[in-house]
Amino acid sequence: MMYSFSITAILIASCATVIPSASGFAARDASSRTRRPPPNRTQRNPHSSSETVERKRAPHQFDHTKEEARPFLDNRLAVKEQLPNDDAPLYTFEDDDTEQATIIPEGTHLMYLSLDELFPDIDNLGLSHKFCTDSNFRNDLRNAMREDIFDSTPAYENMSEKARQILLLPDSSLQGSWRCKQDTLRMKKLTEVLKQYIGEDSPTGDEFMEAIGALCGSEPSSHWIDIVGVMNRRIPHSWHQDTGRSRGGDTKTVLLGFPKEDNYSGVGVFSHAVKLKYEKVSSKEHALDDPVVFSGLKVAEDYIVRPLFEEGKEIVLFRDVDVIHSSPDVAYRSSVMRFM
Repeated sequence: MMYSFSITAILIASCATVIPSASGFAARDASSRTRRPPPNRTQRNPHSSSETVERKRAPHQFDHTKEEARPFLDNRLAVKEQLPNDDAPLYTFEDDDTEQATIIPEGTHLMYLSLDELFPDIDNLGLSHKFCTDSNFRNDLRNAMREDIFDSTPAYENMSEKARQILLLPDSSLQGSWRCKQDTLRMKKLTEVLKQYIGEDSPTGDEFMEAIGALCGSEPSSHWIDIVGVMNRRIPHSWHQDTGRSRGGDTKTVLLGFPKEDNYSGVGVFSHAVKLKYEKVSSKEHALDDPVVFSGLKVAEDYIVRPLFEEGKEIVLFRDVDVIHSSPDVAYRSSVMRFM
């Protein structure tokens, strides 16, 4: 009864409000307040018995439907309509110095690699097949990589457990370093996942990371990021280079794709790319690790390569001066990991 009375008293008290007056503050009963008309009604002009004024709305309230405002799509179906276009023609910029610029040899812009090729000395490893056909393995592998990197990155040391859980959610991006040349094993969880699914002859987690990182060539930055990106909608391409450099001449960006489903063969996993005819090197004044953004650049569909993911093509690598690239206009993946 005491609880019910308290609620009743609160409700009664809430029927009165306090307003300022010339002599201070005075209580006024709610029944005497001027009420605002409901949103969809018209308000009568006090000086006319017939004229009405239509209530106006902000433009965004009626200029499109919710479906138009949020153009969600079935990205699984959408990527089936897209082709890899590996044989796309080479793209040139109007400001290319055709006399001084270096021509990029055809067939070298984008290279594909299998996970099995990382460890040629291990017979019958089956890493590529397991990766492409077992979603549990892929998910556990990805989560282990993320956790090991998070737990061994100084920038994350003082974060709370709650912050850790949020940053390690599978739909959030995470970054750190892939470098593992230490006296003690760094990628402990990854090592256990590889042993569980591949067997005792599997590489350690550190060996796995270093093998992918070695594909970056000479003078890598050792930067690593797990990118999720925008899902379930189409986005415009945003063409850029990560640095506009290839420090050692052979320095590459390496992408490891995580498909959304088993036995997947299709696009939407890797970044999209445009193959250049001439090397596009950023100026000496450009900061070494800042992206080079080609704002507003519209590239004809004929030039766009959407790299194919399938078994035997889990990895894509390229020099940053040989292509411009973008997140997929339609992504269909769990994530893509970038090693630099």
